[in-house]
Amino acid sequence: MAAYNVHQAKSSLSKLLERVEEGEEVVIARHGKPVAKLVPVVGRKRMLGSMRGLVKQAKGWDAPMNDREAGEQFGI
Repeated sequence: MAAYNVHQAKSSLSKLLERVEEGEEVVIARHGKPVAKLVPVVGRKRMLGSMRGLVKQAKGWDAPMNDREAGEQFGI
């Protein structure tokens, strides 16, 4: 766990947030005493393709529709 003083944290906040996003915890200290800890938010990370295999699309789902078909489909 990395520790930074307030001045260091203020001048490099973006970099510290990147480290936290990667899962690291960062401590911020004032006069050498820990004051705060930056930790990742639980459940924030998204994985591309995590729904793969769970969603099925019907054949022709992207076929063009005429006005009548669109009206029937969307209740217009």
